[in-house]
Amino acid sequence: MTVLWLDDVTADDFDSVGGKAASLGELTAAGLPVPPGFVVSAETYRSFLEETGIAAELFDAVDVDASDSAALARAAERAQELIRGTEMPESVRSTILAAYDDLDDGAASVAVRSSATAEDLPDASFAGQQETFLNVDRSRLLDAVRDCWASLFTQRAIYYRNEQGFAHDRVNIAVVVQRMVDAERSGVMFTSHPTTGDSRVIAEAAWGLGEAVVSGAVSPDRYVVDRETGEVLEVDVSTKKVMHVRDSETGETVERPVPEERRDERVLSDAELERLVELGETVQAHYGAPQDVEWAIDERDTVAESGSEADAAAGGTDGDLFLLQSRPITTIDDDAGAEDAPDETDAADPAGATGAAGADATDAAAGAGADAASDGSWTDPSESAGPDAAGSGTADGGTRVDESGSGSGAAGDVALTGFGASPGRVAGGAAIVRTLDHLDRVGEPRTPPTRSRTATSSPSTATRAP
Repeated sequence: MTVLWLDDVTADDFDSVGGKAASLGELTAAGLPVPPGFVVSAETYRSFLEETGIAAELFDAVDVDASDSAALARAAERAQELIRGTEMPESVRSTILAAYDDLDDGAASVAVRSSATAEDLPDASFAGQQETFLNVDRSRLLDAVRDCWASLFTQRAIYYRNEQGFAHDRVNIAVVVQRMVDAERSGVMFTSHPTTGDSRVIAEAAWGLGEAVVSGAVSPDRYVVDRETGEVLEVDVSTKKVMHVRDSETGETVERPVPEERRDERVLSDAELERLVELGETVQAHYGAPQDVEWAIDERDTVAESGSEADAAAGGTDGDLFLLQSRPITTIDDDAGAEDAPDETDAADPAGATGAAGADATDAAAGAGADAASDGSWTDPSESAGPDAAGSGTADGGTRVDESGSGSGAAGDVALTGFGASPGRVAGGAAIVRTLDHLDRVGEPRTPPTRSRTATSSPSTATRAP
């Protein structure tokens, strides 16, 4: 089947729709607020390769030594050229466009997201390796679907599969096409503490589309709520300098400065936070495990009209709250007890709390190296920085903000500056890889800083899963 509607998708459809789409289908079936959409199935991707006759050439092109960075770059370029330069069969084109026309009578602005699947490879983790495209209209939809297919063959994805011993022709990809939420505010939420599993909800929020939060382009507000009592334990309001929004003229996603009067305003009111926590509890109960959730509120100017930050914090909103994605939290330490719980600062800090134990952390580190400029060097963080140098700050629009309290910078030299890694996905010792030949060293045991956040000079190389 070329297209499956999210209303009809269940976890049993994983092989056809991938993990992301299967999760969205589950949330939809549970009656939770998920934007409507459909999935271009993995079988459609496979039939595209076979019917157009490019399969053999494609898989031959990526059969290279992944440790050879030049050969890997050529392979990725050729593979993506093949997919992007090949027309879809007419039957596929018409089916996808017909499904799109059923969303808001063909006038929808949609998010086009990759949803990778590897049949018979249950241990595969492809999180964050494929692309997402926002605010796509009908004229760009087919190209966006092809671009998602092509993202299966980035340097990083090819390298990962080669290192894991996965045959490229056994990995398929589905594409989620979902109505965009014109978010006035958005963010991420952990339904339980991401390392201890304690019943504390940790939410991060910023103005505009959630890409600014999950890509690390902005330092979001941070909220900690006791899930059992509903008590708000901490509210940390950050200075939010930029936001991602939909350009009214072009329809594309653009980065804009946050108006001065809103940069230091609290994003979520108490009422909105309560609603978000309630939804988080429902999601966790549905899956039977703590979840990492992306969310968005679709409404405009509520805070500006309230008259003051105090009014906004006390009041509510009529805006619609949507769930955009939910995935299990994989970083909870089953052996962690109350005595191991972090202090209040760390408790409210998912970027520092979710350690690099999960596969996503390894993938993000590999991705940063795969896309980095190659100068043949390897930097060991233990040699270039002191024990606290890498971990005492966050990045906001490329500026590192010192949170250590010392202000002296004496802990060590700055080894790398740039956007912070996605909140809650990557933390731990940082290794700077400037050539693919040294990617194998990422896995070597090293003495990490006492608290660190991996950073990269490009927001696209260490981001949250789309």
